[in-house]
Formats: sequence, C-alpha cells, structure tokens
Amino acid sequence: MTILVTGSTGTIGSQVLAFLDGHGAEIRALTRSPEKARFLDGVTAVKGDLSDIDSVRAALAGVSTLFLLAPNAPDELTQAMLTLDAAREAGVKGIVYLSVFKGEAYADVPHFASKMTVERMIHAADLPVTILRPAYFMQNDMRQKDALLGGGVYGMPIGDTGVSMVDIRDIGEAAAKELLRREQADTPLPHETYELVGPDVLTAETIAALWSDVLGRPIGYAGNDLDALEQRLKAFGPAWLAYDMRLMMHRYQQDGAVATEAEIARLTTLLGHAPRSYRDFAVAAAATWAAA
Repeated sequence: MTILVTGSTGTIGSQVLAFLDGHGAEIRALTRSPEKARFLDGVTAVKGDLSDIDSVRAALAGVSTLFLLAPNAPDELTQAMLTLDAAREAGVKGIVYLSVFKGEAYADVPHFASKMTVERMIHAADLPVTILRPAYFMQNDMRQKDALLGGGVYGMPIGDTGVSMVDIRDIGEAAAKELLRREQADTPLPHETYELVGPDVLTAETIAALWSDVLGRPIGYAGNDLDALEQRLKAFGPAWLAYDMRLMMHRYQQDGAVATEAEIARLTTLLGHAPRSYRDFAVAAAATWAAA
C-alpha cells in the first residue's frame, strides 16, 4: 500500500514528506525531474506532471492514498479534476486535497474559485477525501526580509481587517496525519474538511508591532497600495498570477480572513497541539536572518 505525494518538491509537499517520514508507509513523490530530486531516504521519486494525464495514470498504479496539491496555474481546475477522476479509476481509497481558506466567500479570486469547484466535485461524487483549507502562509513573509531589515517596514498589504495566517508546518502535519489515517483504514472513509489557520488575527497594525518587538527596532507598515503589489509581483512571475494575488489581497483588505474559535479548536484536535503562532515564526525567521 502506497501514498503518492504531488507537489513533492514545493513548499508544502516537502513538509508533507517530512511529517510522513518514519511512519512506515511506502511513499512515492511525483516530480517532473526525478533525476534531480533529493528526497528523504525511503521516498521513491516518480516521474509525472499533473498537466500530463498519462503520466498521472501511470504514477497512480498501485497507489492507495493520494495527496493532491494542484499548482496555481491557468489550468489548475482541469489538472485537479482529471487527477481526481484518474485516482477514482485507479481505485485509490483515500485522498487529501489542498484547497483554500475562505474559498467559498472569495468567488472573484480565480485560484480560490477553482478550488471551490474541485470541492463541489468531491461532494457531488462522494469521494473519500479530506479537504484541507489553509489560510495565507506565514512563511510567505520570509520574502519580507529586505523590507523589514533594510526599509523598516512590513510590505505585504494585508490591510486592517485581519488574517489568520497558518504555519506551513501545521499544513504538512495535518496532511500527513490525514494521509496516514486514510492509508491505515481498511475501507474508504467519509469526507472531512478542516480549516488550516493560525491562532492570531493579524492586521497591518498588529503585525508591524510584532515585528518591532521581535527585531528590536521600529517597524512601520508600507500601506495598502495594490498597484505597487501587482507591479512588484510581475517582476517575479506572470501578469495573470500577479493580478490573481492582487484580487486576493483586495479581499483580505475588504473582508479579512479570520478563523473562528471552533475552527481553531477543530484543527487543534487534529494536530494534537495548538496551531503555531506568527510570533514563533517571526522569532525563528529573525534568528535565521541574523545567522546569515
């Protein structure tokens, strides 16, 4: 019996593999370049790409449980739906699908809407899936190093309404627990949904104050300028993705993405501990920057 992890070389996939390590399951990692991949001992690299359905079908042979992370791409919806169909045809008994927090509310944000359509498919087909809905990743703010240390500002325009950012380690841990639960079950289990969130309500004011305390220097907020954000993102990726991120940040500014106490409590039960805090992330990030 085998677990297949997609997105295996990325930020989340690598965390999932780390938390699966040592639990006795046979692990395969889907990658476009298995000859270049460097995985933990016991992980088998399998050549494949979610945009190539024939490679997906081949990779699913003998797989009992699947971690499905579809890339943020123009055809994300197609890739995810075809992979789910292929998994069903292959007899995969359990799936963990990475969706997004507040996807049902942010219908005008393309990658949110894609994930909600995938969720509709899961429910309509009554697939044996755990849906994980992560909020904005804390570790995205590692990119704020230059702004924080050089400019004395926090540059991500999250606004004043509040976002319950999640630590990627909690995502990886939650995914691994659900993969192992489904892998170890004798029969397919009913679908479950978890919101993957942090315990903090982070706003422009609170996050600037937190960084000021952690770094021991005054940190301001760069403001809510979405034009500047879009132009900055265009320097590192395609224009469609920059605009998609702009739309997401607009909704964060307008409506926020704040977790309820019940959602935090449910995640705490799954993890076996409280979700990691932004302060813990910031302290670790500052130590990494200082060491470098």
